[in-house]
Amino acid sequence: MSEIRNLAPECIWRNFDDLTQVPRPSGHREKVQKFLLGFASRCGVEAFQDPAGNIVMKKPATPGMEDRKTVILQAHMDMVPQKSKDSTHNFETDPIQTWIDGEWVKAKGTTLGADDGLGIAAIMAVMESKDLKHGPIEALCTADEETGMFGANDLPAGELTGEILLNLDTEDEGEMIIGSAGGVDVTAEMGYKEVETPATDAALKVTIKGLKGGHSGLEIGIGRANANKLMARFLRSAISECDARLSSWQGGNMRNAIPFECEAVVTLPKDNMEALKELVCDWESQFVDDYKGIEDGIQMLAEEVSLPAHLVPAEIQDNLLNAIYACHDGVIRYIPSIPGIVETSSNLAIVNIADGKAAVKILARSASESMKDYIAETLESCFAMAGMKVTMSGGYGGWNPNTDSEIVKIMSGVYQNLFGKEPVIQVVHAGLECSIILSKYPNLDICSFGPTLRSPHTANERALIATVPKFWQFLVSTLEAIPAK
Repeated sequence: MSEIRNLAPECIWRNFDDLTQVPRPSGHREKVQKFLLGFASRCGVEAFQDPAGNIVMKKPATPGMEDRKTVILQAHMDMVPQKSKDSTHNFETDPIQTWIDGEWVKAKGTTLGADDGLGIAAIMAVMESKDLKHGPIEALCTADEETGMFGANDLPAGELTGEILLNLDTEDEGEMIIGSAGGVDVTAEMGYKEVETPATDAALKVTIKGLKGGHSGLEIGIGRANANKLMARFLRSAISECDARLSSWQGGNMRNAIPFECEAVVTLPKDNMEALKELVCDWESQFVDDYKGIEDGIQMLAEEVSLPAHLVPAEIQDNLLNAIYACHDGVIRYIPSIPGIVETSSNLAIVNIADGKAAVKILARSASESMKDYIAETLESCFAMAGMKVTMSGGYGGWNPNTDSEIVKIMSGVYQNLFGKEPVIQVVHAGLECSIILSKYPNLDICSFGPTLRSPHTANERALIATVPKFWQFLVSTLEAIPAK
């Protein structure tokens, strides 16, 4: 039995532990859908799977509270599948292995899935409870949020009847989120005819690793290194100083995660091999110095490998490298009226160059529709100049704050009464499903909150144990305080 089942509140951690045993990486939702429907059946709660793959549950009001407004509890069922380099974990078949490290719950070598597994666990705890006081409740467990918010985007109109939406997908206890950024996926692609590698060349695989990575919405403003951008700097130098040629490049694997590792295979004249190895050491020292105080584990490794049969043509190589080098990564600007909150950013998430194909994927975010269009079109221009076809997909709008929200005022008072201090009312740069759901149900009154998580979308994802009881107490008290219709 997992040790996290001994933590309080038992109803949250028991359900979360059960959820960790169900493989649920984004794009593979069948097992978790079946798990949630089975859970609802055992609890005697009405539940169904909608055409978008979401699981909807409905629980009637407790006696005497039938006149309260209906609340929708919402969280997403999928998780980001990131793991450490030495992990053999298979996200499609293996359970998550949790452990307690002091004041944190972590996973062994993988993402924990507390984003948004703790939100799902809280929904389960509400649905199974026999002693909570609440009005009518609907639960919306959305599908594939992490890869494009497909469950929310395809949510059928008229499926829900609730008037208040409580989104359980934020990462700082004590904060109430009332607005979030919109985003769009920018994909640049091209094909090319490979050229033969000179038989007299040697080959080297260069790996950049040890970066912290992180959530490209929550942690983009910290200034962490992007492995793809570091590789672009190194390759530019290797080509100009050592006559290197690019054979392949792979970096990053999730659109909404800052890439923490990258590798490239290059060839070069054998006489230049030692110079290139020295260049690797020089750039490692440079990167360590550049990111001192932000990154503490940057490594660059050089490994001699078998000579690849083919290379990227020199002109294509240079065009691709120039575009990736010029591509903006990180914060564009902060919200003018809210100092310290990122408004617009881009994350150079994935680079795959090999076998005659090149693809670059970027997630652009902004709280401003105008600025979202601007950064997306800037990226399009950058890669179009390299001869690449650029497409936009998965776009979603921002969630504009409602400063007159009734539920936010009620919840602020509940929090003050419970904990003796006011909550922080916040707008975040991360993308939440609230904006998409609001576009389909425009009369919803929405607030988002959750326990404290750190480094979601990385193998260092962790949940702060002490904040989970407060999160649960706040949720339970809020349900009891929901006003009449």
